[in-house]
Amino acid sequence: MTFTLTPSAQTHSDDCSVEDLLDLSFGLGRRTKTSYRLREGSRPVEGLSQVIRDSELGLAGAISYWPLVIGKTFAPAILLGPLAVHPARQNLGIGRALMNFTLERAKANGHKLVLLVGDAPYYERVGFQKLPAGLLQLPGPVDPARFLFLELVPGALKGVSGMVLPPQRQAELSAAFAKPHG
Repeated sequence: MTFTLTPSAQTHSDDCSVEDLLDLSFGLGRRTKTSYRLREGSRPVEGLSQVIRDSELGLAGAISYWPLVIGKTFAPAILLGPLAVHPARQNLGIGRALMNFTLERAKANGHKLVLLVGDAPYYERVGFQKLPAGLLQLPGPVDPARFLFLELVPGALKGVSGMVLPPQRQAELSAAFAKPHG
């Protein structure tokens, strides 16, 4: 096994390998999950899609982030996910290395709030917490115990509430409601 815990930028040539890793990690039904609704029609946040390469497997891990807006105030946030680690390389620190690297980069790039849907005990190790009940809503079902946040800037969640959507979907809804009816 030859890999380093140093992430590198995901390139277009990695796209098929990342999709294969995601299918292997989460199954083919992964695209039906609510978190995928938040990615539809969006491009990943520039510079935050990272991979860990492995000489035997190709990719040992991959992570990406997606732009979000929240509520009527259009508060910005980013969605962490998916984060995948090849089953043959789990419990070696790959997921944590990807998160630590990209969360620092996200903060340095001015992002203030990160959301995700995932296993709280795993993500709490890097500072994620459960969202207060009823504060934010997603466009589909989600277990509230798995809806997590991390403030990259203290207080980033203060005053934020409402529906979480990708920017283009929020813009479509705002335009539809702005049109005169009748």
